[in-house]
Amino acid sequence: MTPNDTTAPQQPMQWSDEYLLGYNPIDTVHEEFVGLLGQLQNADDAALPALLEQFAAHCVSHFETENTWMRETEFPPRDCHIDEHAAVLHSVREVQGLLAEGEVAICRDLVAQLADWFPKHADQLDSALAHWMTKRTLGGKPVVLRRGLKLR
Repeated sequence: MTPNDTTAPQQPMQWSDEYLLGYNPIDTVHEEFVGLLGQLQNADDAALPALLEQFAAHCVSHFETENTWMRETEFPPRDCHIDEHAAVLHSVREVQGLLAEGEVAICRDLVAQLADWFPKHADQLDSALAHWMTKRTLGGKPVVLRRGLKLR
């Protein structure tokens, strides 16, 4: 932090019930996503390239799995969701190249942006997909039990 920077450092992400969507295949892959992102947030500079490579590989698999479900089941808002996945993966790949050139700060910025992006993406886009997939596979809505959440 610079002397003029008044923002508090971001706490590393950890999986919790707040991220549950009620469709186990999505929840499982999201738990891995959050875990890897938390590792990136905690990593020292030397560990970033290997962790970012592991994260990129996860994103390829994660996004392609969701994209396949959306295409195969003709999920109505799939195009926007698929485009968002592509944009995130493009950013990750671009930052990998910059990190290889020694640009650590841009990697730290990407990680912070992804930590901000993920909860919104999950709440808005992935929750609709979880609902859709649960309805198609089980005939009903997802049931999510969250422990320890505070009411707003």
